[in-house]
Amino acid sequence: MTTLVTGASGFLGSHVARQLIARGETVRVLLRPSSQNRAIADLPLEYMTGDLRDTASLDRAMKDIQRVFHVAADYRLWAKRSQDIYDSNVGGTKNILAAAKRAGVEQFIYTSTVATIAVDRPAPPNESTDAKLEEMIGHYKRSKWLAEREALNAAREGLPVIVAMPTTPVGPWDWKPTPTGKLIVDFLNGKMPGYVDTGLNFVGVEECAAGHLLVAEKGKAGQRYLLGGENLTLKQMLDTLSKITGLPSPSLKISHNVALGAAYASTIFSRLLGKEPGIPIEGVRIAQHKMFVDCARSEGELGFKPGPVSAALERAVRWYEANGYVNPRRAKRITRAAA
Repeated sequence: MTTLVTGASGFLGSHVARQLIARGETVRVLLRPSSQNRAIADLPLEYMTGDLRDTASLDRAMKDIQRVFHVAADYRLWAKRSQDIYDSNVGGTKNILAAAKRAGVEQFIYTSTVATIAVDRPAPPNESTDAKLEEMIGHYKRSKWLAEREALNAAREGLPVIVAMPTTPVGPWDWKPTPTGKLIVDFLNGKMPGYVDTGLNFVGVEECAAGHLLVAEKGKAGQRYLLGGENLTLKQMLDTLSKITGLPSPSLKISHNVALGAAYASTIFSRLLGKEPGIPIEGVRIAQHKMFVDCARSEGELGFKPGPVSAALERAVRWYEANGYVNPRRAKRITRAAA
C-alpha cells in the first residue's frame, strides 16, 4: 500500500509520516515548491511537488495511491489576507477530496481540529457535539469547520473518509513553531509576564500521530475521533513548564479585557511595521473560554491512550533548547535547573 501524506513538512504531519515509515509503509508526500523538508529529510519518502489549490498536481500525486492522510492546514491566528486561510483549508480540502474520489482511494483520513467542537457547553464537548459556524471564533476555526463539513459530506456520498480531531499537540520538531509552540518558547525566553484564565486539552504530538494510525486501523467512515490527552488551564501548563525547567511561572493573572486591549494595540503597531502582531486578536478571543473536551470515545473505540502531558512538554522544552529557540542566558538557567 502506498500512502499519500499532505502537510508532512509541518509539525503533526511530519510525525504521521515518520510513524508510517517506522511501520515499513511506502509513503509519498505532497510539498509545495516553497516548503522546507527539514522535519522529514532523514526519511525514505517519495516526493511530489504540488499545491492543494492546483487540481492537476493533486491528480498526479494521487496516482497509484490507496490511502490519504490529509494533515495539511493553514494554522494561523493572523494573516494579512484572511482569504488565504479559506483557500487552503476549505478550497484545498474540497480539491483533494475530489482528487481522491477520481483516483478511487480506499481510505481518506482527514485531520480536522478540536476547535470545531470545543465550544461552551454545560459538560465537556465530544465528537457528538453539534457546534455551529457562528460559534467559531476567527478565520482559522471557521475555515476548519467548513472544511470538516466538506469531509463529512464526502463520506455521506460514499468516499471512505474518517475524521481525526487533534486537540493541542506539543512536543519536538515544531520548527515553525505553531501558535502553541510559540507559547512555550515565549515562556522559555521570559516573554510571558502574565497569563489569562483559559485552558486547552494537550496531547503529545508523537502520540497524536500514533492516534492517526489508530483512526486508520479501527475508525469508521463518516465518524469523528478526538485525539487528546489532558485538560489543563494555561496556568497549570505554565506551572508544569516551571517544574520541568526551574524557570519561574508567571503569577500575574491578566483579565481578558486587558489582554484584548493589548492585542488590538499590538495589531495596530504591527500594521505600521508590516509585521505579524505579537498578540493576535483571534488568539485572545479564543482564550475567552476553556477548550476542554471529553476524549473517552477514542480511548474506548480505538484504544487511544496517550502518556502524561508533562512528559510531552519536557520533550518539547529539550527540543527547543537544543535547536536554538532559547536565549543563551535563559538556556543556561534551564541547564542548571535540569542538572
